[in-house]
Amino acid sequence: MITVKVPATSANLGAGFDSCGVALSLYNTARMEEADGPVISSADGTNTPTDESNLIYQSARRVYEACGKPFRGMKIIQESPIPMARGLGSSSACIVAGILGANALLGDPFSKEDAVNFATSIEGHPDNVAPAILGGFVVSAYDGGHVYSLRKDIAPRVTFAAFIPDFELLTETARAALPKEVPHRDAVYNLSRAALLATAFCTEQYEMLPVATKDMLHQPYRLPLIENGEKVFELAKSCGALGTFISGAGPTILAVVRTSDRAAFLREAGARLQEGELGAYHLHCFDADNAGAVVE
Repeated sequence: MITVKVPATSANLGAGFDSCGVALSLYNTARMEEADGPVISSADGTNTPTDESNLIYQSARRVYEACGKPFRGMKIIQESPIPMARGLGSSSACIVAGILGANALLGDPFSKEDAVNFATSIEGHPDNVAPAILGGFVVSAYDGGHVYSLRKDIAPRVTFAAFIPDFELLTETARAALPKEVPHRDAVYNLSRAALLATAFCTEQYEMLPVATKDMLHQPYRLPLIENGEKVFELAKSCGALGTFISGAGPTILAVVRTSDRAAFLREAGARLQEGELGAYHLHCFDADNAGAVVE
């Protein structure tokens, strides 16, 4: 039986819509081996599909089919602490676990680049699956059915504070809120900030993030779907966040914080949340994961 450990991810980072993502130190784990049919269980009590609709199972089967290998089934034991429908890459983690687990069982016919491309073909965009596989900060472009990705380790000088609400926001709902067209000025606004965002992470000039994480393509349309979302943005900024953005499609809101300020940020922001004015948000702090998914 092999074990696959896949990090949570945060996509978009404000201006980098559908192209930028980071891997975080929260992990789903799947233990896998070949079996007759689906034999699926949860090791941590998470509500996990135990039939062929299971995303890890589906992804593993697709790898076998792509490699021309017969697929009898798979035994999967999951631990899934990444919360579902919260914008932290839970579905991408399952897709990646299925692909990398099946790949290992077949003798590694896929390279990491192959795995990123295959995962993107399932997920539809690379902004979560690429950092889940590669780790760190990743910029990706999907062109002609192929993913072009560049990654950079995230320096220990910054950490990530996640405001995770009790309520879910399905990606389909968040996508439906986006307009079919945007003004040219908004496209230019994002183009400049997305370039600044990538450069800030790649050169470790994190002081640029207050400007680089601003967005006009998706956040103005999704923020109204997140209860007290604007107030969480204001809270994070007032507590000293370098940059704040909707994580993926939401509803989690992620703040980049200087590691040296982490204790003070968590203390102040946590106290403000306990006042109860923002509803049921839970504050968690994650380091960057620079290794990406691991197979053992």
